[in-house]
Amino acid sequence: MEDSGHKPVLLKETLELIVPRPGGVFFDGTVGGGGHSYAILRESSPDGILYGCDRDGEELIRTEKRLKSVFRERCQLRYGNYSEVKTLFPGILFDGALLDLGCSSMQMDQKERGFSFSGEAVLDMRMDRQGGGVTAADIINSYEEEELSRIFFEYGGESQSRRLARIIVQERGQRPFRTTRQLAELIERRLPRRGKKIHPATKVFQALRIEVNTEFEHLRRGLESLLEVIKSGGKLAVITFHSGEDRIVKEFGKFWARDYIFEGEVDIPELRRWRSPVLRVITRKPIEPSDEELAKNPRSRSAKLRVYEKL
Repeated sequence: MEDSGHKPVLLKETLELIVPRPGGVFFDGTVGGGGHSYAILRESSPDGILYGCDRDGEELIRTEKRLKSVFRERCQLRYGNYSEVKTLFPGILFDGALLDLGCSSMQMDQKERGFSFSGEAVLDMRMDRQGGGVTAADIINSYEEEELSRIFFEYGGESQSRRLARIIVQERGQRPFRTTRQLAELIERRLPRRGKKIHPATKVFQALRIEVNTEFEHLRRGLESLLEVIKSGGKLAVITFHSGEDRIVKEFGKFWARDYIFEGEVDIPELRRWRSPVLRVITRKPIEPSDEELAKNPRSRSAKLRVYEKL
């Protein structure tokens, strides 16, 4: 939406593949600033309906006001996580569903949320501040060294995960971590940039955000839930910004598109059991932003779009 400051990523490609149409019923599980929702409602005029949710209740209030001022009752939003779609919108089946994962531009730009290290803020990183839960400060100050190392490596891809975990545990013994700058400056001191453009704390901050918000767990549950509430012929579009997210989405699609299942971790052809596939893979390779989009919105650089059709 023009006045929200939100730039929806891969918007043109998403619309072309999920095909919003008049009379359709659609779901946006990560409404955020409303950019994708606005476009889906516009393309499905005059009577298409969009149901949506977001775990960031603060942003949802602002977005709902903007969307309803244009689309009225065609827009139905709820506060909650997309993994709870069956509870939030019981009995509703969708012609198309969208997940735009990760942290929104608005959340990153709100320094007090603690997602970014570009300014001084409390180490929070909760997308849902109304629902309580642990903060990034809780994790940094209480997790064992081995567990910190694990999340830095698995969720952030940080090659220096063990070293950083050890440094952090040593430092917090002197004084607890409270702010984004305190953590970022420690990492930069111990891992100097040496000409690199990316701040050395980037991967640690990403890993903490994923852990705070249990993002991978919600993604796995959410994909399975959406599979149940999308109509036959309906589309599921997922935009990821992290290799771990993309791997989860890819494996989900691969599993449900196969015409067989097998027991255990090894696929032995002789032991396969045949079944009807549930999904059709629309995007054999993920769609990435064009050079034009990258020039307009550099934050889209790691975005990948995968789309599936429910059979």
